[in-house]
Amino acid sequence: MKIELLNEAKRIKNTSQDLIDWKDPKPKFSKKVNGILRVCEPTLIGNEKKYVLDCLKTGWISSHGEYIKKFESLFAKKIGAKFAVATSSGSTAIHLAAHIVNFKKGDEVIIPTATMVATANMVKITGATPVFVDIDERTWNIDVNLIEKYITKKTKAIMPVHLYGHPAEMNKIKKLAKKYNLLIIEDGAEAHGAVYKNKKIGSIGDVTIFSFFANKNITSGEGGMLVTNNKKIYELALNVRNQSFSSKRHFWHKRIGFNYRMTNLQAAIGLAQTENLEKLVKKRINNARIYNKYLKDVDGISLPPSTKDIKNVYWMYTILVEPSFKMSAIKLRFFLAKHGIETRSFFIPLHLQPIYYKKSYSNKFPVSEKIFKKGFYLPSSSHLSEKDIKYIVKIIKLAKSQK
Repeated sequence: MKIELLNEAKRIKNTSQDLIDWKDPKPKFSKKVNGILRVCEPTLIGNEKKYVLDCLKTGWISSHGEYIKKFESLFAKKIGAKFAVATSSGSTAIHLAAHIVNFKKGDEVIIPTATMVATANMVKITGATPVFVDIDERTWNIDVNLIEKYITKKTKAIMPVHLYGHPAEMNKIKKLAKKYNLLIIEDGAEAHGAVYKNKKIGSIGDVTIFSFFANKNITSGEGGMLVTNNKKIYELALNVRNQSFSSKRHFWHKRIGFNYRMTNLQAAIGLAQTENLEKLVKKRINNARIYNKYLKDVDGISLPPSTKDIKNVYWMYTILVEPSFKMSAIKLRFFLAKHGIETRSFFIPLHLQPIYYKKSYSNKFPVSEKIFKKGFYLPSSSHLSEKDIKYIVKIIKLAKSQK
């Protein structure tokens, strides 16, 4: 690694400005490496090929076809919701939800600062203002003990994010939402199959969205889903997703709509994946169990959150690199890459993003900043083998032994 990267890693302090200036280059793989353990790849073990070939055979490859309805119906059933609306991405599912519940200029929406930027962006484009809250060090999700102080007369909704597959503390969020008459829009993009106190993620809030990008627990390549138990929201989402066409007159539009449709091809893959949802989720949970087994005694490595009565589905297996490891997270990522192991840094907190940063945010989100600085995720594909995991842990231990 270049000497300036080492100096940069040593220079980082727990301040917002330092993190904004922080250079976090992507590790490069050594040319000597034979094969790379990717951070995540799709696991296609079911009827994906059969259903896609059926789409090609019948010609139903666009946004009409039987697989869309089948996918929506089965997914809703699996996650305990009454209704589901497939979309072109997780981001469009968030915007669709924000639009149909009428987020507008002057509204405020409370979200954790530790999440992918799409969560805030899809709120922002409605005209509403995302209001950032720090996360809880135990769960890495929005700190429910901080939410109330951010609620104002302008607050329209709370948008918890079930980060990396670990559910947020929904009971406390529900109590606050009831007290202040707020909506709950859950970002479950990474939480397919997750459970909070015997309630499946997707069955708790007013609306929940999911993503089916290729690295998710189940995938359709690209795609998303809006789920709800509210029939009115469901019917409106169906209409707005499809340019708000009128049922009474062709090419007649009474409200703003969007082309957020999913294709039948994508839905065919999504249906096949959903048929194996429990199996794919179980594989990721088992991978986490194996990682924990071999990493639990490695000084300087903190394991991902594990909370009683909460089923973490480990979308990604995450670790924190503590000072006692004697090597920074950046340097460890480079060391792993040298041995053919791909990693990813955590999401850069939203309050540090150039499009959202304000000087007043400095040092107000200490937990998010600390976890971002120390954390990254390891290879997490559902088809990862114990042999793969043992090799990854072996290289982490080798890194710790370096002087």
